[in-house]
Amino acid sequence: MSRRDLLKTVKRAVVKVGSGVLTVEDGLNRKVINELAGDICAVEQAGIEVILVSSGAIASGLRKLGFSVRPHAISQQQAMAATGQCSLMMAYEEAFGRYGKTAAQILLTRDDLNHRRRYLNARNTIFTLLSWKIIPIINENDTVVVDELKFGDNDNLSAMVTNMTDAQLLVNLTDIDGLYDKDPRIHKDARLIKRVEKVGRRELAYAGSIPGFLGTGGMASKIRAAKKVAFGGIPSVIANGLKPGILKRIFAGKEEGTLFFPQQAALCRRKHWIMFTKAPKGALVVDPGAEKAIVDHGKSLLPSGIMEVKGKFSTGDAVLLINRAGKEIAVGMANYDSPDIRRIAGRKTSEIQSILGFKHDDEVIHRNNLVLTGQMKEGDDVCSFQT
Repeated sequence: MSRRDLLKTVKRAVVKVGSGVLTVEDGLNRKVINELAGDICAVEQAGIEVILVSSGAIASGLRKLGFSVRPHAISQQQAMAATGQCSLMMAYEEAFGRYGKTAAQILLTRDDLNHRRRYLNARNTIFTLLSWKIIPIINENDTVVVDELKFGDNDNLSAMVTNMTDAQLLVNLTDIDGLYDKDPRIHKDARLIKRVEKVGRRELAYAGSIPGFLGTGGMASKIRAAKKVAFGGIPSVIANGLKPGILKRIFAGKEEGTLFFPQQAALCRRKHWIMFTKAPKGALVVDPGAEKAIVDHGKSLLPSGIMEVKGKFSTGDAVLLINRAGKEIAVGMANYDSPDIRRIAGRKTSEIQSILGFKHDDEVIHRNNLVLTGQMKEGDDVCSFQT
């Protein structure tokens, strides 16, 4: 399928722009922000809704406060984010105002998207803004977030927002032309990779050689974001946000940047949320019989198949399923909390009521809330949990 054919049906897109695009040595790159706003407005006039995920708050605050390097202390980074976010939103407000458009700020934490109700509230707010023809501008709430509730970087956030909002495309704007086989800022013979059918070890190795300077991501995080949306059946493009008119060229189907194709066997939005948005809070070690039933036959996890419970988690939390060899096989939502699962582990379903004094469900994890991870782990762990 050609790039033009793949993108011609897009009616809603998430555009993520990185710190390397938005900032210069003395602060925000107003010229680029103004051009970006013009591009987004032109795309919207063509009938495509745009949700903007913007980095740049910490980098902007760093320049504004006269720091030469990003500090290590979380409190200082958060203070910089608070200072820089004001400047960033003022720049966007002015830029979109030139085109008669209004911008809206949405600050999220990972915890907001972990909880289904808050996730849906954020989704509905974004949809309302779009219906009012307002440009949603999303960033991580760096001023309050703690390490365990961080998205990690805005590339990861943009992938989550793409799935949350039913967008049909993710555009990731950075300061180089796309994915290269080596860092083009160092190697003159670096080759731009224009199409990626499936993200594997080779692409992740390429990305690992191209770090980011101002942001927290680098190319590797952009590749992981592309991989995540691909499993939702969504294509993505990594391109150079410093090129004038780049968004208009992308949506016109021009050969800009690197195009990542979607996976044909896509996850539904709920399973994608379980797999990629909910942070795993613990793990269950399952026996070979349970592993075979889940992996080969698509069955639910029953208490009889559980050998060990790791971590502390509550009903509704995401947990990893691990086999006896320590290999991750799935992730799912628990129907019981960790203390209760410890009590019923290895026991029959018929015994749950007598052991606990109640029974929520026959299954510890129902198959509708269970996602296999084996097919998604070609060189990259999509989930993580520290014991």
